[in-house]
Amino acid sequence: MSAQPTILIVAYNPRNLELLAQFLGEAGYQVRQASGLEGFEQILTTLPNLQFALIDISGFDQDIWESCKQLQTAQIPFLVISPYSSAVIEQQSLVSGARSVLIKPLTSQKLLGLINSLLAQQP
Repeated sequence: MSAQPTILIVAYNPRNLELLAQFLGEAGYQVRQASGLEGFEQILTTLPNLQFALIDISGFDQDIWESCKQLQTAQIPFLVISPYSSAVIEQQSLVSGARSVLIKPLTSQKLLGLINSLLAQQP
């Protein structure tokens, strides 16, 4: 297993996916990317050392929550990124296993702080 944590990024928008991957790569993380639900599920079944996930829900339909529940079942911590603040989105995110919901635009320090904190809590 690699010394660098592996983070899954799921985003419908290719530019958001690219920006997050570049940012996290520069922060020292290994990154795997999925731009759709099929890719998301394929990575979940083929990447045994996945330690964390970021899920940008923009552009996805309600099926994204079932995929998030797979992360919860696998005990992989994850954060949901939302385009706006919504009690419904926050509730659905937490029910699906998210550790927190981040609202766009993201601040790099807050994002890295949360990721580092959640990774430090893993056994």
